[in-house]
Amino acid sequence: MNKTKAKIKKPESEKLVENVDYYFENGLMVLTAHFLKNRSYCCANGCRHCPYQNKNQNENAAVS
Repeated sequence: MNKTKAKIKKPESEKLVENVDYYFENGLMVLTAHFLKNRSYCCANGCRHCPYQNKNQNENAAVS
């Protein structure tokens, strides 16, 4: 059985909002701490605004 994470589509009412969930810098999309915290886990990619930076990012720990 394939154990890859299933992609979950956000409902239409939960679309990303520019300057709230993300912004563009030098042509790249940068996710905000607001979005990352609402996502509820660390992806361990070293995101600029990661609210989980004080935790071990390799654990992919969720905030309680």
